Amino acid sequence: MVKLNTNNVELMISAVSKKHYPKHNMPEVAMCGRSNVGKSSFINTILNRKNFARVSSKPGKTRTLNFFNVDNKVALVDVPGYGYAKLSKKEKEKLYDMIVEYFVNSEKLSFVLHLIDSRHKPSEDDIMMNEFLNYYEIPFVIVLTKVDKISKNDLSKNQNKIKNSLDLTYNIDIVPFSSVKKLNINKILDKINEII
Repeated sequence: MVKLNTNNVELMISAVSKKHYPKHNMPEVAMCGRSNVGKSSFINTILNRKNFARVSSKPGKTRTLNFFNVDNKVALVDVPGYGYAKLSKKEKEKLYDMIVEYFVNSEKLSFVLHLIDSRHKPSEDDIMMNEFLNYYEIPFVIVLTKVDKISKNDLSKNQNKIKNSLDLTYNIDIVPFSSVKKLNINKILDKINEII
């Protein structure tokens, strides 16, 4: 298996529509989740960087599709967070359309890392994203974030709630993750390594 050098990373482009997607021959792995799920921390942790993806105290900051070239072997795509309450209806629709356009039109998309907060039951938006990925038969892995902020007992209970709330028909992997404790970084990187 070819190993990814996560020290060799660059931002290719921040896109808002199909015409801006970068031209390349690498497989793409997209990361999605609701606002404030810890996506920027997740990206920085798996890339072993402090602030490659900007971590903000204000959710809903990412308004573009950010394409990262990792070691000229894979493109990681940071998808805008969904479900941010303070966005206007028009802004929400614009972001939703951007996400749908990418997921439906990308020819290089290999799979999606769907980030869900381990401390809560999946939100309606999480469930909608799950249904969307299943409908379009886009392979995905569930990543449970912020597991350092929850007891093992509660994590186990919440994992059952997540399994019951989402359609995981295709034996989807559920990976507990913590950017604080660096939990399961290798598991995530192994998943990415499988496609390169």
